[in-house]
Amino acid sequence: MTVDVQGDRIRIEEQVGGRTLIDSLADTARKYADEPAYSDKHGVTEGETWRTLTWAQTRERALDVAGALIEIGVEPGDRVAIMATNRMEHMLGDMGAVHAAATPMSIYNTLSTKQVSFIAGESQPKVLFAESADQLERWSEALESLSKVVVLDASAKPAGDLYTSWDDFVAAGAAYRADHADEIEARHRGLDPHAPATILYTSGTTGNPKGVVLTHHNVIYEALSTLEAAGLEPGLRQVSYLPLAHIAERVLSLYGPQIISSHSYCIGDPAELLATLGEVHPTAFFGVPRVWEKIKTGLSAKLAADPDPANVKMVQDSMAAALAWVQAQEVGGEMTPEIEAAYQEADEKILGFLKLLLGLDQVVWAGSAAAPMPLEVAKFMAGLGLKVYDVYGMTETTGAVTANGPGGFRLGTVGRATPGVEVKLGEDNEVLIRGPVIMAGYHCQEQATRNLIDEDGWVHSGDIGTLDEDGFFAIIDRKKELIITSAGKNIAPSNIENYLKESPIVGHAMAIGDNQPYVVAVLTLDGEVAPAIAASMGLEFTDLADLSQKPQILAMAQDTVDKANARLSRPEQVKAWALLSQEWTAESEELTPTLKLKRRVVNEKYADVVKGLYDNA
Repeated sequence: MTVDVQGDRIRIEEQVGGRTLIDSLADTARKYADEPAYSDKHGVTEGETWRTLTWAQTRERALDVAGALIEIGVEPGDRVAIMATNRMEHMLGDMGAVHAAATPMSIYNTLSTKQVSFIAGESQPKVLFAESADQLERWSEALESLSKVVVLDASAKPAGDLYTSWDDFVAAGAAYRADHADEIEARHRGLDPHAPATILYTSGTTGNPKGVVLTHHNVIYEALSTLEAAGLEPGLRQVSYLPLAHIAERVLSLYGPQIISSHSYCIGDPAELLATLGEVHPTAFFGVPRVWEKIKTGLSAKLAADPDPANVKMVQDSMAAALAWVQAQEVGGEMTPEIEAAYQEADEKILGFLKLLLGLDQVVWAGSAAAPMPLEVAKFMAGLGLKVYDVYGMTETTGAVTANGPGGFRLGTVGRATPGVEVKLGEDNEVLIRGPVIMAGYHCQEQATRNLIDEDGWVHSGDIGTLDEDGFFAIIDRKKELIITSAGKNIAPSNIENYLKESPIVGHAMAIGDNQPYVVAVLTLDGEVAPAIAASMGLEFTDLADLSQKPQILAMAQDTVDKANARLSRPEQVKAWALLSQEWTAESEELTPTLKLKRRVVNEKYADVVKGLYDNA
């Protein structure tokens, strides 16, 4: 397959045109002035459901924030930290910092006081936007270097000159703008497109986080390139629920919308996601693989509980028709009138209703990233008639560098290289990336930057991939996470884990076996689905710890391992396993804020459990 990388790059660069995010927001606010931009439910009055800002209002509020920042002495390039859930003030704080020519930094809400102290010590933010008492506590060891703390929830504002409420801060900014409009405009004119647009501290599966410096040029090129590859159009309706410290969420709900306009419904608690989908019925929806896995396991459990065999067969046949319909649209597939007719009949009979129940009935674009989408999960969603486009990228590449999309997709892959970005396989099939989306570097960590980007500008991703004859990449696993058994066998743990997580009762799984004679696994129960299944079986239990000891649940876990082993080669098969008594979360530190496994943490916390698996096997 021939791709004109340089031609695509020139074309996208012409669209970027030396612009900054300030230019992008001004254009969008002018073109879509009265269209809704952001909605949330923070502080809504009785009788209201959502509060909403138009694009014109969004820009005006952002300029007010910029005025307030300039008034208190924020200079171009100063860092402004934001620790808050997804809400309008988070978006406005970020945009306001940009309009003051400062550098906004969204910080994960789940970081410990120690981690926050490290980030603050390295980045030296001048101002902090914090939402609640909990977030202020996380900054308790890092307040000395701040000149102002803006508290979004007024009830959480402590006494003292260091603190101000959001409303008072914005009002002060509006007053400052009235007399100093020229100063804000001067910040705009003086802003270089290659100046930092943000610093994002990676969630860090090992060691201290690193601050990824992304420029205005990076983020605008990435947004334009990704929007083209994904086929996204203005006017989409979406739900913003992943942390804004996550690059995918920033591109989809902060940077992309400023360029093409869309309406983002922001929710502060991801637990509200399913209810929000049913209320909003988005036209675009993005989820990390764990979100799609949860949708699959939840729906699978409900379908399995149907006592009528005729209903079960009807659903299975309908989903088979939908899967054939999606596969016929893959590159290399062929649509026939029979496949189209069978899908339309299935959609009218049951699939449309199932998608309506999920709130996904109006979705025209669905995406996934952060980790490869398990093929069985992608096929399950295809069985509903949903094409979930898997994409691949890193914070260090400003997000997606490969993408599936309406113009070409293949299930089980992360798509083709996005326009103007070079992607290839290097030594040991490591994925290498080069192009305008590569970060400016790690903040204050020059050696780490040199370790990632070679002299020719290639980012060494650390991911092991494959590339097919049609240009589609697939990600096998992390280079450093491959299991090498004592017999010298190289094993990708994610493949094993994805099979184990196909069980509706399994929340998370981790395969272990480096320098060991065979593979073992530790499993956790799904905190929502497993209790529901247990209740339908008539089991009595007090909590997950109690449930994890029930013989019926242990038998289901053994069946899960047996089914996974039947699909694995002999060296990959799980020889022993343990079902843990607690869930893994970002707060309990086994997961990153984007729900990736922290393998080092799991190995350390459950070392005795793993030792027992080998000692007793």
